[in-house]
Amino acid sequence: MTRGADHELSSVASTIACGGITSGLRVTAFLTSSAVDLVRKRSVDLTQVAPLDPLKALMEDFMRRGGSVVACPPCVKSRGYTQEDFIEGVTIAGASVVHEKLKAGAASLSF
Repeated sequence: MTRGADHELSSVASTIACGGITSGLRVTAFLTSSAVDLVRKRSVDLTQVAPLDPLKALMEDFMRRGGSVVACPPCVKSRGYTQEDFIEGVTIAGASVVHEKLKAGAASLSF
């Protein structure tokens, strides 16, 4: 995901990710650019794109059901964030995490 709390695609992507889990897929959200704000404490509380659920509810549901969230280290660093800025369960890790999943046969969607 590349879109942050200021764009409806963040909620659409989160809804589709939750749908993937519902259909039995293992889903990882790799957050880059302003999407790292989607899991930043307080920021996640501010976004809702009607008629979709609030972003906080979508992200909590996604993670509670086994979805994993990985935040891009340079994107985190460029904004002055640290691990403590994010909600519980977020991992700061590089693109190699995604590359390994793709090499193992994972499909990819981008928002």
